[in-house]
Amino acid sequence: MNKPARIIRNRAAETELRLAEPYTEAALTALVVRFGSPLLFIDCNVIRRQYRTLAAALPGVDLHYALKPQPDATVVKVLAGEGAWFDLATSGEVELVRRAGIAPERCIHTHPIKRDEDIRKALDYGVTTFVADNPDEIAKFKPFRDRARLLLRVAYRSSDAMVDLSRKFGCDPEGTIALAETAARAGVTVIGLSFHVGSQVGTADAHARAIEICSRLISEAAGHGLPPLEVLDIGGGFPIDYLEPAPDIDKFCRPIRAALAKLPKGIRVISEPGRYICGPAGFCLTSVMGRARRDGRWWYYLDDGTYGSFSGQLYDHSRYPVAPVAPHAGPLLPCVLTGPTCDSIDVIAEDIPMPELVDGDLLLGRQMGAYTNATATDFNFFPRARVLVVNVTPAGN
Repeated sequence: MNKPARIIRNRAAETELRLAEPYTEAALTALVVRFGSPLLFIDCNVIRRQYRTLAAALPGVDLHYALKPQPDATVVKVLAGEGAWFDLATSGEVELVRRAGIAPERCIHTHPIKRDEDIRKALDYGVTTFVADNPDEIAKFKPFRDRARLLLRVAYRSSDAMVDLSRKFGCDPEGTIALAETAARAGVTVIGLSFHVGSQVGTADAHARAIEICSRLISEAAGHGLPPLEVLDIGGGFPIDYLEPAPDIDKFCRPIRAALAKLPKGIRVISEPGRYICGPAGFCLTSVMGRARRDGRWWYYLDDGTYGSFSGQLYDHSRYPVAPVAPHAGPLLPCVLTGPTCDSIDVIAEDIPMPELVDGDLLLGRQMGAYTNATATDFNFFPRARVLVVNVTPAGN
């Protein structure tokens, strides 16, 4: 069921797809006329803008783009051109960056639980930095102790995270030194610590607390005679606008910068942004394929839904801004937007205000570059949206 998304690439003989913001009705309609509906387009101008904005908010931090939310090879190449590093978690992602021509020394492998074959494939490519969070996982690296280096992942729960990533992974902070000693006895090199406070967090308070605790642990490790810990991975979780505005990223990162300034000297700091970079760059074009009047409301059936590009509403707890492409006269009235499948769970929005729509009307979903096409399916044999990558080269190049 989970076939790769149909991605429209630009062949050398073709003109690159370009789309200028703000996107006009004529330009969006032309895309659908040319490629059909549904579509999900990724604007590389936005990718570049988001990367540069975050890099400015976190000076001195090496940004490793996390492929998971948007594993597109063109996005990877565009980010490589910006100087990005990369965060990989699976053998498939290793293969993607290999095909994209990314140097392995610019990558880390951060899945805390790995199969032997996952370790071997990453090492064969040249990736040498991995993450572990328990003694059993450390033991897997004994055969590779001459080549692999580890970051120990520490758990930090954040109550305001949309997705809690420390529930499933991470060791207790108070057990970190003992875990580092376990690695030392096994001859496995530990070079630093990592944490991830969760995805789409409302404030950076948890980041700041985690950095402070890791700073203490780094000092404690030196006091226990362990090899120096020289790397701190502060994860991701940086928020973007969905139905509610997110904090300004420079203000959001202010507590992080303050906490990083107190780290012991010489610590290399890295981060794993995903959603922040790719989320605002994705736009879904979907059309009305039918409608019905039910319980005093219009129900509009779209050709994309929660089994497709809106899958993030189920798996990522996100809600996306959706509006008609063309202006409509008349009042906005509560309606229901649903996907195309025969499953009743396939509902995008309840009581969303819309003008009266008819078959063929186009709607645009925004902030849909993360955890959308990456988790889409072809359930009920409704094909997932085609993915268009636009503005691959900067204007003027």
